[in-house]
Amino acid sequence: MKFVDIQKQLIDWFITNVWTYNFGVQVIILTTSFMMALIIKNLIKPHLNDLINKLSVPFRISEILYSCLRLTFPLLAMLFIFIGTKIAGPDGLGFPVSFSTAVIKLLLAWVFIRLIAQFIEQRFARNIIAFSVLGLVALSIFGILDQTMTTLDAIGFNIGEFRLSALSVAKGVFGIFILMYAALFIANITDRRLATVRSLNPSSRVLISKIARVFLVVTALLIGVTSAGIDLSLFAVFSGAVGLGIGFGLQKVISNLFSGMLLLMDQSIKPGDIIEMDGTFGWVNHMGARYTELVTRDNKSYLVPNEEFITQQVINWSHGNTLVRVETSFGVHYNSNPHDVKRMAIEAAGKPDRVVDSPAPVCHLVEFGDSSLNFVLRYWIKDAEKGLTNTKGDVMLSLWDIFKENGIEIPYPHREVFVHKS
Repeated sequence: MKFVDIQKQLIDWFITNVWTYNFGVQVIILTTSFMMALIIKNLIKPHLNDLINKLSVPFRISEILYSCLRLTFPLLAMLFIFIGTKIAGPDGLGFPVSFSTAVIKLLLAWVFIRLIAQFIEQRFARNIIAFSVLGLVALSIFGILDQTMTTLDAIGFNIGEFRLSALSVAKGVFGIFILMYAALFIANITDRRLATVRSLNPSSRVLISKIARVFLVVTALLIGVTSAGIDLSLFAVFSGAVGLGIGFGLQKVISNLFSGMLLLMDQSIKPGDIIEMDGTFGWVNHMGARYTELVTRDNKSYLVPNEEFITQQVINWSHGNTLVRVETSFGVHYNSNPHDVKRMAIEAAGKPDRVVDSPAPVCHLVEFGDSSLNFVLRYWIKDAEKGLTNTKGDVMLSLWDIFKENGIEIPYPHREVFVHKS
């Protein structure tokens, strides 16, 4: 069919169906209804917002109420269009109002779809699903759904015995999106349920959660592709080159994924562990599929790839036991009795609350220095995630207090300056 013929058919359809007095009346009804609905919505929306703000309800409930508030405009427009069609319709002025009736059905479907979609927590997924369903409903209401599906099915090409059309692609994309969202939704529920199982240690919970998430996502992809009528055996043609390219491109991603699973299985690093790596000290806050979040004392989050925990040296302060030994060195004057100094240092180390009683603190004389007797004081704590410097500071303050009370001097270097007259 030539372009001129298509253009002529479009012009004829426009003159027959749109460029008519009856359609103009319906346009006036729709325009007036939408304008009145917009004006009234702008007048009542601030009052409804204030009313929702005053309600003491959970955040998710308030979000649903705000979403329902957005339906004020289509509800008002539907009401005014209904009144207009009753006045101008066959029972009133006698005009045909089939198009206006279709718009009322479309608005009613939109309100119903948005109300049902509120159960979908993620906003992006909620909007995609709502608009997709609305498009199908609109095509059905205007009576062109079958024609549209036939047209989309005609657009495509054959791959052997399989035909790939725009309709199958659209079905596949929409099906995969729905199944992926369902898979992630179930995975999040599984994560929350596993978090309440106290019989499992943190690493086991994370490992089970990762395996369940990967299984659900892969299953959703396979079901979505096959439900679209795509034969998976077709991908065997491209598996060689594509698989090789993906292997090189995603080798770090796959390496980090399996490194994270290996860490969880051998339990060398678990959520909550205190670790030190390349001079960075902090605790493991979260172990993801690609990285592990390490939170430091100054609340900085380091996202460390899981592979680095396998290939590099890592100090795990809480591996197997949460007790950590802390060491403080100090010196006293030679006039001091080292036996008394040891006793007082052990007593001072036991005063801070974070120092545990067992193992008990110990103190050793380690060196006869140039100007002092040098000691090392060792004590244990079990909450290294709260920091080491603050505990060292508390112990040193206790040493200072007890030495001052007992007349123990801490030496400091003296310098003598000699002036020679030439």
